[in-house]
Amino acid sequence: MAENEGEKVQPDNLFPKVLLETNVGNIVVELNRHRAPITSNNFLTYVVSGRYDGTVIHRVVPEFVVQGGGYDILYHPKKQDKPIFNESGNGLKNTAYTIAMAREEDPHSATNQFYFNLADNDNLDPGKSWGYSVFGLVLEGEEVLDTIGRAETHYHTELGWDEVPVKQFVVKKATLINE
Repeated sequence: MAENEGEKVQPDNLFPKVLLETNVGNIVVELNRHRAPITSNNFLTYVVSGRYDGTVIHRVVPEFVVQGGGYDILYHPKKQDKPIFNESGNGLKNTAYTIAMAREEDPHSATNQFYFNLADNDNLDPGKSWGYSVFGLVLEGEEVLDTIGRAETHYHTELGWDEVPVKQFVVKKATLINE
């Protein structure tokens, strides 16, 4: 599936749902194309192309975020499409159990990595500078995220990263739920 194919997925559905099957339980998210069309369609492109299948949760910060989408189980980077426009000014806030796009310092650098807010993270919302684009919310699986969010983490010497879970959490499959 090519870049931007997400806009062709359930084009008349402003609130598509995605099932993330993990090795510790399922998470269902509802995307918000009304407020975050670019970000939602980007996420759907990765879902329907299968590029989130077999990815790991590579960052866990208790009472803050659970992040994944960018690496396979060997921590090799997954194929990325072009970065997308930051929709953080869409009115959606980084509140507990929302899903948002991770990015680098450049506000328009989000590609495939996403995160779940484990708390109300006002500091990630836009203010005088760009925030992080929220594009949906968790409908089911809060307890799965809570379990992952309590995981023991360590410094991964080969990767040079902090906050990597000791136990690997895998998104086995990401599936669009047919409406």
